[in-house]
Amino acid sequence: MIAEETSKKSSGSFWRELPFLLVVAVVVALLVRGFVLQTFYIPSESMEMTLVKDDRVLVNKLVYDFRSPHRGEVIVFEAPQGWRSNPDEKDFIKRVIGVGGDHVVCCNDKNQIMINGVPLDESSYVYDQPGVERDSSPDPFDVVVPKDRLWVMGDHRYHSGDSREHYVRSSHDATTATISVDSVVGRAFVLFWPFDRARWLSVPDSYDKVSDPPS
Repeated sequence: MIAEETSKKSSGSFWRELPFLLVVAVVVALLVRGFVLQTFYIPSESMEMTLVKDDRVLVNKLVYDFRSPHRGEVIVFEAPQGWRSNPDEKDFIKRVIGVGGDHVVCCNDKNQIMINGVPLDESSYVYDQPGVERDSSPDPFDVVVPKDRLWVMGDHRYHSGDSREHYVRSSHDATTATISVDSVVGRAFVLFWPFDRARWLSVPDSYDKVSDPPS
């Protein structure tokens, strides 16, 4: 009888506590989404072939509270008003090419972007535009990235509203062409959907050769 009464009491206690547990679970989920991790879907072709339309990525929103974005990372950021062709467009996803102080040039005689004099081999992730010789960028540029700003580009260089496009449109205004570090939402670190394409979004090895500009 003692065991049976204890079982009934435990069962009743569980059902009384269940609403509280559900509330706690929802609060934790909201906190994680708001401050730690968030999912984003890819709405366009601007990051092909790394990411294609309707892919889903997981974004670490906490990492840049402890450090600045690094070259080669794929980031989500709140786009400047002048970058938005649609008022509803807010969050953009691009790759960091240059950070504050970097000298970013396109292109060398091999059609490669150069950062602080070091050429980038982007053949593993930049979209190959059929019939076009230069894949690194449809337009040349030569810019020093302002302090606390980032030069960002989509991996589909002919289908991306990015720093290169806004550099040309603004008659080579480096500030207009870059984004503020403070506007970065987080780092996209994994492609999780569709499952057959799931993988880590790691920094390409070519960025390892790039050194910081002289202070």
